[in-house]
Amino acid sequence: MTAALTVKPGLKVTLLLVSLLLIAAVVLGIALTRRGAEYDPAQLPEMAATPVTLSTGAKIYVQKYEVSVAEWNTCHEEGACTLRLRVRSDQDARLTPATSLSYVDVGEYLDWINGVTGMTFRLPTLGEWTEMAASVLPEEADPIFTDPSLTWASTYLTEGSTPRALKPRGSFSLSPEGIADLDGSVWEWTGECFPSASDNADPARCPAFYVAGEHVAAMSYLIRDPARGGCAVGSPPAHLGMRLVSETAIPEP
Repeated sequence: MTAALTVKPGLKVTLLLVSLLLIAAVVLGIALTRRGAEYDPAQLPEMAATPVTLSTGAKIYVQKYEVSVAEWNTCHEEGACTLRLRVRSDQDARLTPATSLSYVDVGEYLDWINGVTGMTFRLPTLGEWTEMAASVLPEEADPIFTDPSLTWASTYLTEGSTPRALKPRGSFSLSPEGIADLDGSVWEWTGECFPSASDNADPARCPAFYVAGEHVAAMSYLIRDPARGGCAVGSPPAHLGMRLVSETAIPEP
């Protein structure tokens, strides 16, 4: 006669807990595998060789070039960016900066690039952009007029030494950290709200943001072409584009 196997209550609880932990580990592993499979390292941008060390001591990792037309159109082809960009027959989409971008467009690209890479890219603040471009931007010219009421006239008459034609990546200066074209003809959106445009500095409710280039201007968040109006302050930029920054280094492949 075979004796029945008796399992003590304490052992039953232990076995149950072990089983639940094993099931949880399997489910988590499957979830992480699926999530990792969704990430596409091929979409990671080329970053500058050296991070920028800010005056606060913090470091930010900066995209070497502005986002290109080819990079932008990948976002469009995947259904995440509304706008499709085109280039002339004499331009290479891989080397041409993506321009005619509104702040709304830029937000779509940020959502997409972070989703496909698993990174946390963002736009720089105005202060961050100013620090990372300080070594390549020309010194500010003395104002032509000292009367504060004529500041706008000084701005228009002293700015504009940078060619306004859109040029390929790498056509302008390279910073010591390896960031290209900060002094070029593309003004780059920052994530910083223009203070006088709104009492609420929440980017989700801000009607105008700073754009940075040869000089700083503030632009309505809906404007794609600054030549057609929409510049809140300062002389109109030539082109509106974007550059990614991150507080986290891109992992080595």
